[in-house]
Amino acid sequence: MEKIIIKGAKENNLKNITLEVPRNQFVVFTGLSGSGKSSLAFDTIYAEGQRRYVESLSAYARQFLGQMEKPDVEHIAGLSPAISIDQKTTSRNPRSTVGTVTEIYDYLRLLFARIGIPHCPKCGKEIKKQTIDQMVDQIMTLPERTKLQLLAPIVRGRKGEHVKVLEHARKSGYVRARIDGHIYELAEEIKLEKNKKHTIEIVVDRLVVREGIEKRLTDSMETVMQLTGGLLIADVIDGEEMTFSQHFACPDCNISIDEVEPRMFSFNNPLGACEQCTGLGMQMKIDPDLVVPNPHLSLLEGAISAPGWNALTSDDSSVRSLFLALAQKYKFNLKTPFGELSPEIQEMIFYGTGVDKVKVQYNNDYGKGSYEYVFEGIIPSLQRRYQETTSEYMRQEYESYMTNTPCPKCKGDRLKPEVLAVTVGGKNIAEVTDVSIQEAQDFFKSLKLSDRQAMIGEQILKEIDARIGFLIDVGLDYLTLSRAAGTLSGGEAQRIRLATQIGSGLVGVVYILDEPSIGLHQRDNERLLKTL
Repeated sequence: MEKIIIKGAKENNLKNITLEVPRNQFVVFTGLSGSGKSSLAFDTIYAEGQRRYVESLSAYARQFLGQMEKPDVEHIAGLSPAISIDQKTTSRNPRSTVGTVTEIYDYLRLLFARIGIPHCPKCGKEIKKQTIDQMVDQIMTLPERTKLQLLAPIVRGRKGEHVKVLEHARKSGYVRARIDGHIYELAEEIKLEKNKKHTIEIVVDRLVVREGIEKRLTDSMETVMQLTGGLLIADVIDGEEMTFSQHFACPDCNISIDEVEPRMFSFNNPLGACEQCTGLGMQMKIDPDLVVPNPHLSLLEGAISAPGWNALTSDDSSVRSLFLALAQKYKFNLKTPFGELSPEIQEMIFYGTGVDKVKVQYNNDYGKGSYEYVFEGIIPSLQRRYQETTSEYMRQEYESYMTNTPCPKCKGDRLKPEVLAVTVGGKNIAEVTDVSIQEAQDFFKSLKLSDRQAMIGEQILKEIDARIGFLIDVGLDYLTLSRAAGTLSGGEAQRIRLATQIGSGLVGVVYILDEPSIGLHQRDNERLLKTL
């Protein structure tokens, strides 16, 4: 059938409309506001196409899908399953981004897990895991007759005399150890300073590189790995020291990371999400400007508006007594406008006196006297109360003094340091998602990969390039993949859904779009039409 035939459509303000819509073509419904365009497109054609598709499913499948009511129409023929793409904001979930909504981020996670290069999050050095066979092959590349010793680092930068460690090594039959860079015979008495950090490396074997030592080398390396849990040092005499690891671990900083896998790069998974902000990239924090909204007022005039601290204006309050003590100790006047107080005094009022105590005098219905008190500061106090309260009313009250600020630990990147230390083409996954979509496309097109990386990443990169291309074609090249979905306009959200649908490769479907060109510059209309 080449047409969708609609007879007697009476949904909403439609007056018994009968028409034929050509299939497999780009059809536009246009007219004045209120003329029935949406009633025909969404409430009749889409509703019936969706209803029929859902009805074709099993009863078990239908219970998970919302059943649409049959529209007020006599007959529709030639209808395919329908997909509606309107201008509603994509998602209010703070965890949704342009990257996750378009599924590009899923492919990025896969790409970084498969061809990403891990680095130490502390020193930035590339870290690799190697099999014993690979380690043997690397040592056998040294010039023949090269002398070396295999060391097992069993203590690395730890304080103590380590008497038991040395005694155990001696009883296990080892003869020598390198301690803090010097070789010692284990048979001699070794005394280490208790309060100094030491590094102890047991000499497991001493060899000369020549043909036929592979078996001995393998056995000795396996012994080292059993002693250290996967770390080995090959001390090449008169040469450069070589460090090997069976795990993703930095031998210098003693930092190890888990096996690199896609879920590590998800900020919605505890394995990869920043521990401080749990993957949101932002934290709700008390804002000093909201605590003191009018700095022209003095403290006695009520400059501090936050709950619990506004009692400063009351003559007999404990807050007044505390601030009188603070004013006396730190030499400031409670009648001075807050904005005219020195930055040091403002800092002390907001963030406390540290370990310094103030002597507070009180005189109330319970008697009079004094006590010493460490003032924690208004902002830490409000933050603590916010975390401790079980009252929803008070939680909302405290939130009115808060603003969203980038997480101080991940700097808004949402992921753990060890995840951000994995790079492709010199960039980590956050750096790729923080640039515009156009810049991201340029980055992937200019990516230089090894033969192995290119073979593994070929299909993933092809999918990423196609989806980024669709976003550019619908005029969204200026967005970033890290942009929160909730901040998109209706037109942007619709075009993102459109690009996602095109990227899915579905055919034989009726797509119903609500003003897809809204908010687009004239130059982008041509690209959008071409995409459609």
